[in-house]
This record gives sequence, C-alpha cells and structure tokens, in this order.
Amino acid sequence: MRYVLPFSLLLLLLLLFWFGLGNNPTLVPSPLIGKPLPSFELPDLNAPERMIRAADLGGRPVLLNVWASWCVECRHEHPLLLALSRDGGVPIYGLNYKDERPDALRWLERHGDPYTASLHDLHGRAGLDLGVYGVPETFVLDAGGVIRYKHVGALDERTLREHILPLLGEPAPAGSG
Repeated sequence: MRYVLPFSLLLLLLLLFWFGLGNNPTLVPSPLIGKPLPSFELPDLNAPERMIRAADLGGRPVLLNVWASWCVECRHEHPLLLALSRDGGVPIYGLNYKDERPDALRWLERHGDPYTASLHDLHGRAGLDLGVYGVPETFVLDAGGVIRYKHVGALDERTLREHILPLLGEPAPAGSG
C-alpha cells in the first residue's frame, strides 16, 4: 500500500511527458484565431514618414510575417518567402520586430526583400498585441483582416503547402515540392 502513491505519481508524470512529446511546438494556439487583426499604426521600414495601419492590410488575403535582422531562423525561411513573393499570388507584409531600422534595411538588402511593405515595430508593441513571443512567426489574414492561422517558427514548404496556401486559395510557388 505504501508504494501506491509514489507509483501513481510516477505514472502520472510519465503520461504527462508522453503527451508533451507528442505535441508539435509550432502549433501554438492563439486566442486571436478568428478575430480581427489588432489595431496598430506603424512606420513603413523603407519610408518611415509613411504610416501603415492594420486596416491597410485588409481587402484580400495576406501573410503577415514577423521577422528581425538578429533572428537566425528568419534566415532559414527567407528563401521560401522570396519564392512566394516572386510568384506574386499573395501579398506578404513584414513586421520587423524589436530591430534597429539600419540593421533591418541592411539585412533586406543583403538577403532580398519579399515584402509588399515591412512595418517597423521597434519597441514590440504591435507584436505584443499579436501575442508574438519569438521570431519568426507568420499569420494568415483573410480578406476581412481576420486572423485565420498562426505559425510559430521558420516556415517550411510542407507547412506552406498543407496549412497556409489552402487558406489563401493559392497554388504552391514554383520550385516547391
């Protein structure tokens, strides 16, 4: 009888580990799914005198990609964003998160700029409203500006093909497979 409680606790702990290991860390539930993009007004990274509002992203489905020049994983997903941008089917907006403007501009010059526009969120306030806790993160917005999907981590071809493009009604970019 004295071993029942320790054995039960061990069994419970093992079950928790088993369920935890089976979860995909890139599938982070967001309370914003199904809700409008939070309101913001941020400067355009390339033209800081031009302000971009959340409402400016509406009217058609778009991707909102949170990135930074200091983000290692952003470099891994960047070729996929460039290919999607060249395809021209869906606008991609960047949210440059907690980054110095000169560093971000240099990074885009060096690696290419897939974004229709990049919003400069120097202090991370818009990112906080979106529930961003790391970069990269990507949101799919429908034509009404409602968040339909959130991906945490670097995008890959499988995620793009299986989760994101169907929500956008787009075919996979040339060269993905």
